[in-house]
Amino acid sequence: MRRAGSVRAKTAIGATAVVAVALVAAGVAVLLALRGSLGGQADADAEAEARRVAVQIAAGTPYRGLELPDAEDHPVQVVDRDGRVLAVSDGLESISGTGVPGVTPDPGAGTGRDDDDDADDPEVGQVGDVGWHGEGRATVDGESAAYRFAQVEVTDPRDETVLVNAGASLEDRRSTVTTALWSMLAGLPVLLAVVAGVTWWVTRRALAPVEGIRREMAAITASADLSRRVPEPDSGDEVARLARTTNDTLAALEASVERRRRFVTDASHELRSPIASLRTQLEVGAAHPELLDLPGAVADTVRLQNLAADLLLLARLDADERPARESFDLGGLLRAAVDRRTGDRIPVDVDTDGLETEGAGTSVPGTSGVEGAGGAARVAGSRGRVARVIGNLLDNAQRHARTVVTVQVRAEGAWVVLRVDDDGPGVREADRERVFERFVRLDDARSRDEGGAGLGLAIARDIARAHGGDLTLTEAPSGGARFEFRLPRV
Repeated sequence: MRRAGSVRAKTAIGATAVVAVALVAAGVAVLLALRGSLGGQADADAEAEARRVAVQIAAGTPYRGLELPDAEDHPVQVVDRDGRVLAVSDGLESISGTGVPGVTPDPGAGTGRDDDDDADDPEVGQVGDVGWHGEGRATVDGESAAYRFAQVEVTDPRDETVLVNAGASLEDRRSTVTTALWSMLAGLPVLLAVVAGVTWWVTRRALAPVEGIRREMAAITASADLSRRVPEPDSGDEVARLARTTNDTLAALEASVERRRRFVTDASHELRSPIASLRTQLEVGAAHPELLDLPGAVADTVRLQNLAADLLLLARLDADERPARESFDLGGLLRAAVDRRTGDRIPVDVDTDGLETEGAGTSVPGTSGVEGAGGAARVAGSRGRVARVIGNLLDNAQRHARTVVTVQVRAEGAWVVLRVDDDGPGVREADRERVFERFVRLDDARSRDEGGAGLGLAIARDIARAHGGDLTLTEAPSGGARFEFRLPRV
């Protein structure tokens, strides 16, 4: 298995990539904010030094007697409106970025009145606002460095307006940003390694139950033992729900396979008897024609044919085969089915009071099933299969009834309900679900010829549920059995 293609590897790589992008973005934002903050602090320092010198000039201090800061930290340049240098910090050899590159004071400057009558100049003895902030370089004692400069206007007592340019070093601030950058770059791989390792470990622990499920499923597939189940973790998360769903699926699959296995076993057993009987009769007839029981052979053939038809129908129902659907009246279909039963030992009493039933041959697809229009008992589905349910229920009632069989059809809300009652011995409550199992005969003493193969009720319930309805068994008012066949009304 390729590690790079595993979920753990993909998750670790993805998480590490996301964290890396987030950290880089956050680092860039932090560095920009730090650089901006330090730049603002440098502007404030430069402005403070420029104002400190300007206050001295406003107070009348001679330019040669100004107390200027150390040039290495805060180089200062004082110039007049004509760009003549009036004063500079000691050791300042060159300057750029202030607009006046000179650093040599002019002996003749600062001794006369400023002839430019500028209305924007500060008043005599006043310090003006900061003119601008800028970045440049200055050379102090042979070493050049970057500075942020601030320019302040001031008018001395002689009414001469001069400009004070003061700088603040950027080297320490840039060193701080550089140190922060390298610290981030040094810590980033370590942090990403921790993220990748933790993500790999957490994902491995989270997916460990999945690997257990996979191994058990592989073992189940190899052994074909559907009774085995995958381990269910007690974490209560999605993996635990997956394990429970997998076990539910295995249980349903096991039940389905077991049901089919029993079906094949029971079907082969049921088929063996009529085939063996028929073969025996034919062999006797071949050897002794006068002893051939022709009616018995015909009966066995008919029974074999019916059993084969039932088995084929069950196979189609299990395969979820869906025949063409149509809308028809259940009451009319019931009357037609009863009319065709001419050999019943007990007459069938049909009760459709309150319903307008249509003839058995009438089909009105697409009608809405409105009361009073022949649609009170209209249902949708396969006419032939619903008729098969009615026939199976009537056959069952004829086998068990003593004196009467009653069938009624009622429209009850969204359902059409067909009830078949007999006055036979009924069915114990504990056995009322067993009668719908395949090949089940509650009366073991009953012969196969009289009791059938035990498929009729199973087929009837499968057909009912395939039509969105149901078939249940309760007790009739007479004490016998009541089968209730329920279908959605249309």
